[in-house]
Amino acid sequence: KLAQHVISKQRVAVKIIDKVKLKPDELQHLHHEVRVMKLIRHPGVVRLYQVVDTIKHLYLILELGSGGDLYEHIMAKGAYSESRSRRLFHQIVAAVSYCHQHKIVHRDLKPENVVFKDESCEHIKVTDFGLSNNFNDGEMMQTMCGSLCYSAPEVLLSEPYDGPAA
Repeated sequence: KLAQHVISKQRVAVKIIDKVKLKPDELQHLHHEVRVMKLIRHPGVVRLYQVVDTIKHLYLILELGSGGDLYEHIMAKGAYSESRSRRLFHQIVAAVSYCHQHKIVHRDLKPENVVFKDESCEHIKVTDFGLSNNFNDGEMMQTMCGSLCYSAPEVLLSEPYDGPAA
């Protein structure tokens, strides 16, 4: 939902999660996502401003990516020039590198999870850390997750994989 933050007066996105409908493991994943989002502070990652936890709902007050997502733009425009693609890709790589430096892998990086900061569509932000996980150097991951079309071959083959590399 689109909202206005009471204190800062900025437009924000409010992600509303109905906790009653979640299974215990889904609730655990949700709390992990919140912990990850609280940890990350990077210009290329959507910022979590506040969490409101009630008995039935969890409200995540997030930085608004008002320019839409990368997938919508690709579908509308067809293709970007190489120089524009390079600028956007550089921003994505910087955000992912920051996450890796903080021992976090996104595991669902795709155009739908990259939003434009505003209508100028010059600055991107990575969002949706619902499948993210922490990693330790040298340890392989086992969980098959993410979006099929964007998955690394080793993930698709259900083989152990290096989180940052995949």
